[in-house]
Amino acid sequence: MQFSDVIGQQEIKTLLRRQLEEGHVPHAQLFCGAAGSGQLAMALAYASALLCRHPQAQEACGQCPSCKMLESWCHPDLHFVFPVVKPAGSSEAVSDLYLREWREQLADTPYFDHLSWLRRIGVENQQSLISVAESDLILRKLSLAASQGGYKVMIIWLPEQMNAAAANKLLKILEEPPGQTVFLLVSEHPERLLSTILSRTQQIVFPALTTANLEQVLTERHHLQPDDARTVARLSTGSYVRALQEVLVHEDNAMFFDLFVLLMRLSYLRKIKDLHEWAEQVASWGRERQKNFLDYCQRLVRENFIYNFRQPELNYLNRKEADFAVNFARFINERNVIPITEEIADAQRDIEQNVNPHMVFFDFALKMIVLLLR
Repeated sequence: MQFSDVIGQQEIKTLLRRQLEEGHVPHAQLFCGAAGSGQLAMALAYASALLCRHPQAQEACGQCPSCKMLESWCHPDLHFVFPVVKPAGSSEAVSDLYLREWREQLADTPYFDHLSWLRRIGVENQQSLISVAESDLILRKLSLAASQGGYKVMIIWLPEQMNAAAANKLLKILEEPPGQTVFLLVSEHPERLLSTILSRTQQIVFPALTTANLEQVLTERHHLQPDDARTVARLSTGSYVRALQEVLVHEDNAMFFDLFVLLMRLSYLRKIKDLHEWAEQVASWGRERQKNFLDYCQRLVRENFIYNFRQPELNYLNRKEADFAVNFARFINERNVIPITEEIADAQRDIEQNVNPHMVFFDFALKMIVLLLR
């Protein structure tokens, strides 16, 4: 992992490279910012540069034995701590029990959020934490000499998930750190950390990614067309995690657009039989796709309402959606925009609660007949 692999954040890259160049590496740094701004990716790139045997221009060389080990995140002097749950049959909840899944996640992308991580380990409905047993392991690991003779790096992802006992033990370690040890704390909510931990770290705040940053990565890495990349980037509100989620549904969005247009036209023409068939088609999908479609409907209704104000800089529409809005936007107005969005929200709730989807979507379509003519 190199700094060049991290999206945007040029000022922070410059700061960290300067630390490496001058040899002034703080023993504890706190990378904080919203999910998707790149804190974990930056921590991995920084750790790679610290552990590389032959760094070039303050970047990991990618070729030395240390860099080869880092390709799979199995370097003996790189340690990870992250929120987990206690697996069945185990007496403790510690990160080492989930290292395989963690390394697989990093291999896929270092841009993910807490919920994505819990889903990967199959515990999205459980409460995760960093326990006091984890702090004991940290001390044990860092008391050993570096295997490769250089730095030992400890990356703690979401330290705000530490319970009180774990946080207090970490504080003691930060107050008297082992030699040649670097702590990189990666936080989304630093305000939840002990003030004493905050005072013992050098804090670096990661701003949201710019729309230009996201557009570039979406066109170069995901091969989106410029118009689509611009729309996804604006919808992502500075988060590459959100952008990745949008990319996953991007192919579905073309189908969603066609079905949204069909719904509105059939509702306007009051074609009940055709609306019944429309509802059958949407009801045949899985629940996640149905929820994504309703999210899409919610967005298009909102965007068409905004379109009426003739301020294109506020609209997040691709070319096909914008062409449709030219004639359709006038049907979404002050009298019906709130009732329509409420009906979509009701449908989303019903789908979440496993109500018969055909009934949900046919009922929604029938209500659109009335609401479109307000």
